[in-house]
Amino acid sequence: MTDQRFEAYEAFREGTWLLDSREFRQAAVSLERAKALEPRKSSIREALGRAYLSSRSYRRAAEEFAVAVDLEPTDGYAHYGLARSLERLGDPSAARHYRLAKWFRLGLPEGAL
Repeated sequence: MTDQRFEAYEAFREGTWLLDSREFRQAAVSLERAKALEPRKSSIREALGRAYLSSRSYRRAAEEFAVAVDLEPTDGYAHYGLARSLERLGDPSAARHYRLAKWFRLGLPEGAL
C-alpha cells in the first residue's frame, strides 16, 4: 500500500470511529482528509455524507451521497442517505432515491424504509 493510500485508510478509520462515537463534526474533518487523498472511494464519500447528515449539514451531505451514488449506482445505503438529505432540503427528488434505496436494499437495516 502506498503512503497516500495508507494515510487515506487511516483517516477513514479514524473518521468512522468518530462517527460511531457520535463525534460528527470531528468525523467530517478526518473524512475530508481521506477524501482529499482518495476522492473516488465511494466508502469515504458515503461515510462523509453520514457525518454531514448527522451534523445537519444537509447540502454537503447530499453532495457527498450524490458522488457515492455516481461511483456505486447500486449502493442502496447511498441512495437512502441522499434521499434523507434531499428530503431535509425540501427537494422532491428525494422520493426517487427512496425508491431506489428500497429497490437495491443494500446495507439498509430492517425497517429503514
